[in-house]
Amino acid sequence: MNPQDERREHYRHSRPLPTRWRDNDVYHHINNVIYYEFFDTVINGYLMEAGGLDFSGGEQVGYAVETHCQFLRPVRFPAVVDACLRVGKLGNSSVRYEIGIFRQGEEAPAAVGYFVHVFVDRLTGEPARISGRLREAMEALRR
Repeated sequence: MNPQDERREHYRHSRPLPTRWRDNDVYHHINNVIYYEFFDTVINGYLMEAGGLDFSGGEQVGYAVETHCQFLRPVRFPAVVDACLRVGKLGNSSVRYEIGIFRQGEEAPAAVGYFVHVFVDRLTGEPARISGRLREAMEALRR
């Protein structure tokens, strides 16, 4: 799908995130690195709440192995964005999340991107099968 054609209805989960004064850059809009914070927050918040992910003591951890963000419209402080999430692809040990960042009240995205996690055994670092409640949470977000 063309990024310009994305709409918030294409996503299954949403989390409002307020911007902060310090998020603005010298060009007076939210700096590009902040979008990756939005991505991390919507993904990991969802995984902890819906999937029971225990990032500090669980048997598995998700390593980010690939990310991408395409910027479509600027966002400026003060604003609240909705970080919207879906799962584009779910494998045995990996998942590709697709994210849309929307200014509240707008249907067209300010940015779209993806984030790939590979889940590994915390002790060995070897790829580990995504299962149980975590997999169910991911399945619920599949498009």
